[in-house]
Amino acid sequence: MKLKYIVVIAAFVLCACKKNKKIDTSTVIVDPPVVVNPATPNEPEIAKTAGFFLNDWTARTFSTPDSKDAAKPTAAVTTTVTVDVSKVITKVSKYVFGNNTNPYIGQMVTETSLINNLKTLSPNIIRFPGGNISSIYIWNKASGQRPADAPEKLLNAEGLSQDAGYWYGKNNDSWTLSVDNYYAMLQQTQSTGIITVNYAYARYSTSANPVAAAAHLAADWVRYDNGRTKYWEVGNESNGTWQAGHRIDLSLNKDAQPEIITGALYGKHFKVFADSMKKAAQEIGTTIYIGAQLLQEAPASWSPATDKTWNQGVFAEAGNAPDYNIIHSYYTPYNTNSNAADILNTGVKVTQDMIDYVKQSGTTGAINQRPVALTEWNIFATGSKQMVSNVAGMHASIVLGELIKNNYGMASRWDIANGYDNGDDHGMFSLGEAASGDSKWNPRPVFYHMYYFQKYFGDRMVTSTVQGNSDILSYASSFSSGEAGAVVINKGTSTQVVEIKIANFLPGTKYYYYTLTGGDDNGEFSRKVLINGNGPSGNAGGPSSYASIAANSALIAGGIKISVPSRSIVYLVAEKKK
Repeated sequence: MKLKYIVVIAAFVLCACKKNKKIDTSTVIVDPPVVVNPATPNEPEIAKTAGFFLNDWTARTFSTPDSKDAAKPTAAVTTTVTVDVSKVITKVSKYVFGNNTNPYIGQMVTETSLINNLKTLSPNIIRFPGGNISSIYIWNKASGQRPADAPEKLLNAEGLSQDAGYWYGKNNDSWTLSVDNYYAMLQQTQSTGIITVNYAYARYSTSANPVAAAAHLAADWVRYDNGRTKYWEVGNESNGTWQAGHRIDLSLNKDAQPEIITGALYGKHFKVFADSMKKAAQEIGTTIYIGAQLLQEAPASWSPATDKTWNQGVFAEAGNAPDYNIIHSYYTPYNTNSNAADILNTGVKVTQDMIDYVKQSGTTGAINQRPVALTEWNIFATGSKQMVSNVAGMHASIVLGELIKNNYGMASRWDIANGYDNGDDHGMFSLGEAASGDSKWNPRPVFYHMYYFQKYFGDRMVTSTVQGNSDILSYASSFSSGEAGAVVINKGTSTQVVEIKIANFLPGTKYYYYTLTGGDDNGEFSRKVLINGNGPSGNAGGPSSYASIAANSALIAGGIKISVPSRSIVYLVAEKKK
């Protein structure tokens, strides 16, 4: 050994001895750096827009999955994601992973494969009856038992009379979903409910006091519910020209309501509903939260007058009576053949724009900032099977990340199943129509993305920053059991090599990850999703063995590096030091 090396080593040992450190010269690991005293994570106050939806927050423990060794990429790193587990953005509301069901997909409780997949997915909250049907839904009647004050015909937006087409909650036919089987489905899937009561009945009822009649119908549902449901909403998109009750027949109305609904009228009526429903809840000794509808964005210049004053009217008349605000969004332009890049870009922008608009809308007067619930969301893109594609699944994961980041309290995607319509289908599961070439209840790609997002996302969101490529998005989290995770999304069309650096974290031995990519069918809108290379047996969806597929794993020593293919997502968790 040359003298100069002996001198260097001696100096190193002497320095260490002065600091009372014991030197192990057998192994020196220089990457990743050892964090001796990581910063204590902050615990931010619960945002008002999340509010009581976080009352049910629970700590999460990560379970180490079965795994197989995977080689780290050897190509040069193109993007760096830096995670700091000491900088907590928010606790994660379990209610942002919700979904919608509806009364036209069958009784559900007899559909074993569907129920098992929903239970594994764990949406946590499922809305009912949802959609426009809420405005013509008579929850406590059997089929054909139209209430005496419910007119046989209603007016559409143009003022033309048409059959009302009421739906009934005690209809036990196999093609529909009854109220009782909705409750049974919630129990089977270990979910809670959010129920939309029929506000439009307050508009078209021919009774002497239609608002009281409709509020009484809603309060009776609260009594029948008997404490099973905490979250309720009054009406569905009641501002919409497409909605029953938007326009009423003045010759049948007995309380001098205007022909066209306004936000102020809805706000005034909301207080009657809330009063009746909360009195019913008090009678049975339970607490409920009732939401009011708002518009999620500033109305366009061509919007109807109703929309242009909706939010202001609701706030002015309802005041602080609502417990939370409700919005809906289908993100992309209506009935437009949007491309993949445009769809994916809406996930960040629209989610933030909506929460900003709702906050701004309530700043006038003495209105309290309330929790926000996005009780319907999806994409409107049509024409290329966008809704049933892997891109729709990627979009869903972006939305989930942004919902958490922007402190939404609750969200429920539309919907569990719908109807194929040549691929313009919002359903998470196929109904097995012949045109789809798919089997009944086969999950669409969005199912797998939402499953892995929740499975690999902790109970707190922490900060993450991206350097190197604007197509990469990252959402990071920590588990109360100590692990750190990252969802890394590649919106672009070329593979990126990503290194993940985790600050204020004592790393363990391994990191585990799943890579979800599309197939080579249907251009940029593949109907397939491959999980660590495992694809579906049929022409759409993903592998039936998704819950038992081994994770890829690699050693943290030397750095956390992953290859993220074009239009794909990696869901990753790093072990803590034991």
